[in-house]
Amino acid sequence: MAGSEEQNVDIESSLKEWFSGAERVVIAGIGNPFRRDDFVGVEIVRNLQNKVSESVFLIEAETVPENFMQQIANFKPTHILLVDAGIINKEAGASQLADPKQLMRKTSISTHTLPLRIFCDYLTETTGAKISLLVIQPKDTSFGEGLTPKLRETATNLTNSLLNFLP
Repeated sequence: MAGSEEQNVDIESSLKEWFSGAERVVIAGIGNPFRRDDFVGVEIVRNLQNKVSESVFLIEAETVPENFMQQIANFKPTHILLVDAGIINKEAGASQLADPKQLMRKTSISTHTLPLRIFCDYLTETTGAKISLLVIQPKDTSFGEGLTPKLRETATNLTNSLLNFLP
């Protein structure tokens, strides 16, 4: 349990630092609704619905975040946070904030139509926004619906953390 609490403090401080100076924020939840814990990013966005200000644009991108590129650009964000499940070689539910460019070099298999690296590069060019990826270690990405209890708990905790730092 101590490791889990320590990790919560780490992600909290990372998020607090990353959101510093944020004025207009896009949060895009990414994931496949039929791959259990892969859907955690979208679940977090759903948890944020009706709890954020007008300076936060929430997107349930599922597996096609590229479909929202124009809407994101039109919103003129200062910060873009992509929330997605990913293998970070930690215990299920662990999360970390990552630079999409560094992470994408290591990832060759994706459930997304357009690689996130290209998506992020495009958004950086068109918006000038600060972009980061909140990656969450899944427990189960087999076919099926619904998050595992561990990832449901993680989604709730991360939602509460995000609410503390959003403008």
